Amino acid sequence: MDYGIVLFTSDRGITPAAAARAAEAAGFSTFYVPEHTHIPVKRASPHPRTGDASLPDDRYSRTLDPWVALATAASVTSRIRLSTAVALPVESDPITLAKTIASLDHLSGGRVTLGAGFGWNVDELTDHGVPGNRRRTALREYLEAMSALWTQEEAAYDGEFVSFGPSWAWPKPVQPHIPVLLGAGPTEKTFRWIARHADGWLTTPADTDLDGHVAQLKEIWRGEGRSGAPLICALGERPDPERLAHLDSLGVTETIFGLPDRSPEEVEAWIGRLAGKLALADVPA
Repeated sequence: MDYGIVLFTSDRGITPAAAARAAEAAGFSTFYVPEHTHIPVKRASPHPRTGDASLPDDRYSRTLDPWVALATAASVTSRIRLSTAVALPVESDPITLAKTIASLDHLSGGRVTLGAGFGWNVDELTDHGVPGNRRRTALREYLEAMSALWTQEEAAYDGEFVSFGPSWAWPKPVQPHIPVLLGAGPTEKTFRWIARHADGWLTTPADTDLDGHVAQLKEIWRGEGRSGAPLICALGERPDPERLAHLDSLGVTETIFGLPDRSPEEVEAWIGRLAGKLALADVPA
């Protein structure tokens, strides 16, 4: 099982480049950042953790652009994977976003994973012209259209939310296939969506009882005719040896730890202590 780090980026504290560099030096496998383009002041959408319009952290309205953040991280690292937890693709133009992600994969030497979400903040989606009740369809079309641009010499797509005629688009990603994780709550509907349109599941911090959920996802995965096993990345865990051993036995492929909102020096020291608890010092960089 691999270990990753997620930085809730903002315009304060440690920079993504510094955090990613420290995480890579400590032996972590993946560096994650989130996305919110904006937070409407007046919202009908409750936050999943608070249950109402209040936000648990002011960084929701201060997040950096994820792809700019990961580009800065790519420039100072060479091994660590670069991912989002989670990005909201339907809040961007799909052709432009496909170019951005392909460029990052090209320049980073093939290190990009796309962690995507449907978007809990329906008011935010509405400002981008995406109806909340169609967000699953919109995300599917975005992923299909971007995949066409990444893999086909002359790509075209015709859907409800994305449509373009035969087109050339380079660079292509270094990876033959950019892995896609879906960050969403553990429901049968979500797991079926993952089995049909993604490569794995990114849990939410509230998903602590994973045994039954992992078993259900694997059963649906097989039922949809997928080979191998889905990627399963557990977000919001603690470095408890027994818990980590259990997650590994379930088939969790990566456990992701969130960085504290502290000064750059404190965050770098925190990364070092966590790596020590996980015995990452024994893992070659």
